[in-house]
Amino acid sequence: MNLSAEKLDIIQRICEIQDNDLIDLIKNILTVPNGYKSDWWSNISQEEMASINRGLDDLQQGNAHSHDQIRRKYEKWLKD
Repeated sequence: MNLSAEKLDIIQRICEIQDNDLIDLIKNILTVPNGYKSDWWSNISQEEMASINRGLDDLQQGNAHSHDQIRRKYEKWLKD
């Protein structure tokens, strides 16, 4: 099926919808800018945002350790 045929099929199917909630959902999809993806940042709590920001600040200040450093430090508890 080519693109024009696909569009006509979608239009026909939309015309048959009787569910207001589904119509609202379709309207929301059509009004979202192209390429927009939901940003998880706006869906987390203020406490989570603050915790992430503290971690980023620590990283920028050099207060971070590599995975290997932490594994060596806690190796005795990490044994398989």
